[in-house]
Amino acid sequence: MKKITIIFWIITVIFCVFMLFSAYEEIINAPDSKALMTHLGYPDYFNQFIGIAKLLGVIAIIIPGFPRLKEWAYAGFFFDLIGATYSGIATDGFKPQISFMVLPILLLFISYYYFHKRIEKSKVGAVM
Repeated sequence: MKKITIIFWIITVIFCVFMLFSAYEEIINAPDSKALMTHLGYPDYFNQFIGIAKLLGVIAIIIPGFPRLKEWAYAGFFFDLIGATYSGIATDGFKPQISFMVLPILLLFISYYYFHKRIEKSKVGAVM
């Protein structure tokens, strides 16, 4: 159980820090972030909305308890990352830089996998 917990927290913190950096840029409506959203065809207000949603998602994943809320947060991050990847490809075609998106998507999946392993192990430990 300890190994699973350590792996979960390391991967989850790395993922959440990545998402917080992007959320911060969006919440303050940084020029680069705003320019990217405009380039992708999104309205100005969407930038701050998605940044606040990411911040709330990170909080939901980090705080203990609330497994259903965590499921929604993981789903939201999945749609955000896949949507961002698709938007980039749809707007500019496939460019090698978009391959970077594999990293946060992979971190998301690993965190989600270990989140469920922790729940499974805690239920088994509670029965014994």
